[in-house]
Amino acid sequence: MTSVAQAAHGHAAILKGALLSGAINAVINGAIQWYLLSGQGPLALTVDAITNDEHTVFGSAVPLAVSLAMILTAVAYSTVKGSKPPFYPTFLWMTVKNGFFALGVLITFAVLWQRLLGTIVVSLPVGVIILGLVAGAVSAIVNYMTIRAATASAA
Repeated sequence: MTSVAQAAHGHAAILKGALLSGAINAVINGAIQWYLLSGQGPLALTVDAITNDEHTVFGSAVPLAVSLAMILTAVAYSTVKGSKPPFYPTFLWMTVKNGFFALGVLITFAVLWQRLLGTIVVSLPVGVIILGLVAGAVSAIVNYMTIRAATASAA
């Protein structure tokens, strides 16, 4: 097998693992959010205020995404077997960067959503599905970026 073919196979395997990780995290975090939010009535996706006392879907998605991005970067790094660069400083910095990346993307999306579509209220199941999808997307992206970086650095 040529090195190009091996690299393509390696990237496909990383992508497959990342998508599986994303699906598993979507289900697990969706179930956790269902438990945490049970008893709540309909939820707003966003509200038009910087500070509020109202629980919103994207307000829950931001800390969920940031914490998942940072935790899963360290977890994905630890799953790489064989030769890999040291965690400190390269992958410690990647952990911080992934957390800020998730923060920026979700806040930007929520602000644009509020600006363009306004406050939309959804049922609890729809809110939980959205939170599960956010968790799954963050998990898949972070897993792919981390493992690809760890294996590319070692090569």
